Amino acid sequence: MSLRRSRLCIALVLGLALAPGTRAAELLVHAAASLTNALGELAMAHEKATGVTVKLNLAASNTLARQVIEGAPGDVFFSADEATMDKLDAAKLLAEGTRASLLSNTLVVIVPKDAKRHLASSADLATDAVKSVALADPGSVPAGIYARAHLRRIDAWSRVLPKVVPTENVRAALAAVESGNVDAGIVYATDARISRLVRVECSVPPDQAPDISYPAAVLAGSEHPAEAAAFLAFLRSPDATAVFERHGFIVRK
Repeated sequence: MSLRRSRLCIALVLGLALAPGTRAAELLVHAAASLTNALGELAMAHEKATGVTVKLNLAASNTLARQVIEGAPGDVFFSADEATMDKLDAAKLLAEGTRASLLSNTLVVIVPKDAKRHLASSADLATDAVKSVALADPGSVPAGIYARAHLRRIDAWSRVLPKVVPTENVRAALAAVESGNVDAGIVYATDARISRLVRVECSVPPDQAPDISYPAAVLAGSEHPAEAAAFLAFLRSPDATAVFERHGFIVRK
């Protein structure tokens, strides 16, 4: 579908959803912190094209899920993992038939830009040369859970665990490495590329990485389900694909 036709289709859906004289909807999207930059850009583009305001609530996926389970309102949920979406699904908080995996990502090992140490692979995090490693909380936050799964796969987790500095989300792990308060960290490639204060030492090879999936869905309690569905459609459009790829995400076809 061409870019022009994609925009026209979304505008048509919204036009049918809004009766004459009504105000355009305002959507609240709960989204993983790693989506901050790309989704912020897309939210503005969607609002410009449709008049529908998109507000973002950005945090660790598990934190956002807890908010929704406890009754927080919202229209769309965009997680950094399937397990979090499974919890919302089990609680019947997702609109039926709207859930889909949109993106993937890659894990990378980072150090402060001026660090003298060089790490050939993530296995080097287990050596005595590294004293502290920032991870999004590996007990609850998707980025940390993915990192833990990888380190277990290469039999390094037991040696890295005593060095782990857990953070609230993946952006906080990035900030910890930027500050120089830790020797290294594991974050998504999309997070590392936004910083001029860290250096990527290595990427986690695909055969050593867990399946990283970013699913999105309309929330069952949405007061604007048609507009929410149209926003999800926009996130799968050629326009959105180009933005996600420019920010380093792997778009699921």
